[in-house]
Amino acid sequence: MSGKRKLGFIGVGLMGHGLAKNLLKQGHAMTLLDHPGNQPIDDLMKMGAQTVATPKEVATAADVVFLCVNGSPQVEACVYGADGLLEGLRAGGVVVDATTADPVSTLKVAAAVQARGGRYVDAPMTRTSQHAEDGCVNAMLGGDAVTIAEVRPLIEAYAENIFIGGEVGSGHRLKLLHNYISLGTLALLAEAYTCAGKAGVDRKVLTEVLATGGGDSVVLKRLMPFLDSGEPGSMMFSLINAGKDLRYFTHMAEDLQVGAFVGEAVHQTFVTASNVGGGEKMIPELLNILCRMHGAPLCGKETTLQHKASDAGKL
Repeated sequence: MSGKRKLGFIGVGLMGHGLAKNLLKQGHAMTLLDHPGNQPIDDLMKMGAQTVATPKEVATAADVVFLCVNGSPQVEACVYGADGLLEGLRAGGVVVDATTADPVSTLKVAAAVQARGGRYVDAPMTRTSQHAEDGCVNAMLGGDAVTIAEVRPLIEAYAENIFIGGEVGSGHRLKLLHNYISLGTLALLAEAYTCAGKAGVDRKVLTEVLATGGGDSVVLKRLMPFLDSGEPGSMMFSLINAGKDLRYFTHMAEDLQVGAFVGEAVHQTFVTASNVGGGEKMIPELLNILCRMHGAPLCGKETTLQHKASDAGKL
């Protein structure tokens, strides 16, 4: 896929904005879906992006359409709905789905795209919205080798590391496995810091012990700003979205007939925190929600920062 392309983009949220910006930097034409869940797009418009009102119009204008929305229900609404993507998809057109989605839904959406003469690649990401802005996320791809080879130069515009999982659905499976492990680690830390606070253990010393031993992790490092000041730092991901991703993981495990006993516990931890503390709060707030529930001192200072838009745009 050499030269400049006609691209479509649906879901210009915290992650999608950076992706769209870095694709525009390559000089590609871009049509965005105008939507209230978008981040401010003035900078993208100055770079040449255009907006339209429906997914159908996005697909009509593009050779490759990127999706970066909340989850599978939003993907399906874009694809199947009235004036949906399928109605405007060009023959041979490619859908690149950067959403964190349920692989069961992914396979159905991919089949529908293929039935219309299109092609599909699932391409979810890890890392933060700042990494998206800087063009250095990690991307995990699922799809046929020929289509992946065609779209890879586009994905390289915003991804530092690209991992090929295999056929359609494997990218989304990899993302769910990753998020389960990282969110599971956060749940472990939240319970440990709650116990430490209630037991009178100095949490700063606990952090030092973890950071120099087997409890060290990227999650711990990203949590440190919250432990110090109550600010979420780079962990700009809501409790409700964490619960959604974990639900997709347990659904995947169930579909594979794999017991996910720990997964169910982690899922319910985030669902409970979302219900008790407010689902739009950032995931580090899990610590203080548990502390309040169990009468332990809060970690850092209390913050009211919430998502104004989801991690991946809202539809």
